[in-house]
Amino acid sequence: MARFIFITGGVVSSLGKGLMAASLAALLQARGYRVRIRKFDPYLNVDPGTMSPYQHGEVYVTDDGAETDLDLGHYERFTGVPSRQSDNVTSGRIYQEIIAKERRGDYLGATVQVIPHVTDAIKNFARADTDGLDFVLCEIGGTVGDIESLPFMEAIRQLRNDVGRENAVFIHVTLVPFIAAAGELKTKPTQHSVRDLTSLGIQPDVLVCRCEQPLPDSERAKIALFCNVSKEAVIPALDASSIYGVPLQYHAEGLDDQVLAAFGIKDAPPPVLQRWEEIMERLDHPEGEVTIGVVGKYTGLKDAYKSLQEALVHGGIANRVTVNIKWLDAEMFEQGEDVAQQLEPMHGILVPGGFGERGSEGKIASVSFARKKKVPFFGICLGMQMACIESARSTGIDKASTTEFGPTTEPVVGLITEWDSPRGREIRAEGGDLGGTMRLGAFPARLSGNSHSAAIYGASEISERHRHRYEVNIHYREPLEKDGLVFAGMSPDGSLPEIVERPDHPWFVGVQFHPELKSKPFDPHPLFASFIEAAVKQSRLV
Repeated sequence: MARFIFITGGVVSSLGKGLMAASLAALLQARGYRVRIRKFDPYLNVDPGTMSPYQHGEVYVTDDGAETDLDLGHYERFTGVPSRQSDNVTSGRIYQEIIAKERRGDYLGATVQVIPHVTDAIKNFARADTDGLDFVLCEIGGTVGDIESLPFMEAIRQLRNDVGRENAVFIHVTLVPFIAAAGELKTKPTQHSVRDLTSLGIQPDVLVCRCEQPLPDSERAKIALFCNVSKEAVIPALDASSIYGVPLQYHAEGLDDQVLAAFGIKDAPPPVLQRWEEIMERLDHPEGEVTIGVVGKYTGLKDAYKSLQEALVHGGIANRVTVNIKWLDAEMFEQGEDVAQQLEPMHGILVPGGFGERGSEGKIASVSFARKKKVPFFGICLGMQMACIESARSTGIDKASTTEFGPTTEPVVGLITEWDSPRGREIRAEGGDLGGTMRLGAFPARLSGNSHSAAIYGASEISERHRHRYEVNIHYREPLEKDGLVFAGMSPDGSLPEIVERPDHPWFVGVQFHPELKSKPFDPHPLFASFIEAAVKQSRLV
């Protein structure tokens, strides 16, 4: 039977519970254990698919087509274990399923209540699909004291009793703030947070204390005394130079040892950490640096492009260079900002995915600059579509556009209403529901044998994750290819363009999918590794 590790947070949000969970899972994995990480989100949205990136950050998409919390990206990047639909649940999804059952009469006339119906549904989610696992790590979103997280807290309290106290451990992540005026770290917020948690029936076994200054032994002892844990189970968590140094940092502080001790496991093999040591060696001792300009519309919040940001770092790891990202708001190019002045210092230009018309002309201008100046260009999802529209306009189709932005006489990009998926034939009606109605999840593609993309992948067939409603119109293939934009990858039935590229350009690739979702520090995605390699070559020309 799998053992459970429940991770809660206190004092403030954004303490890095997801990163801590991913790091702990990586450490347990390095000891030979089989792990899976899950996220419980208390909000009432069924999933984050309809939420603004400014509200929630990026939406992470799994192979099986789930739109999930961005923390699942951390989980995959640190463990290499593909996330699934069953690894993320929200209050909205729980209530949706319960109300559907109630309407069908599944509860046989019973009064439907938070306890036991909601808590039972949460527990069922936590325990589903855990065969063959040693540890299941469950991160509870939000902060202790939030009213919306109470059913989740009650559910994990019950679950510890259900599986046996020897099979469940509670980790609480808190903040130990440094008060500059007093020159002291303050433990009182942690004490209050643990008190709130214990009032819910949960006594943490391990405390992870985020702090900006080293945590003295005296303060660790004080926290241990007032929070009813051993001093060794109070784990300092200082800021790291890179998130990929966090597993090594936590191991040095004894996190994995304390978790195993809480389970009564005394004969665990030592962790094999060469993978993480090699990654940090490459990050700490680069042989050069490049600057990549990311021209997007959500640049005010970096978490909106979290996987993209990390995939660029991975490309740097593959090439032993530091990747400096210059975030450029596409709208500024529509407001008179000089495109050349902003983009000429860049060694590579990337136009990421997004939704809506805002900033689109700025993105097209960026594509045009990259094409004409022979600067390495990478277009992802909407970025690929903008590259196709830019190409069409350069051939004389002046009104080339996408139906996403409104009616157009030249729909180079249009709404996809039917497509095949592993779940069968899917249909989306124009004007229908927005949530969960895109082309979502992993789909195969076939690459042209003589294409640059096939050489990069070293394969003629690939599988990549998608999240979009609009596709490049195959009827424009002939004029685009006459302009030099080659359709290098297609869906197996030949109807949906997946990759475009320019053979006459040093590096110009647009993809309809999101390769950043499958990149890992120990296994950089080949497109990002190749893009940064091209940027390194460009840096030597500037």
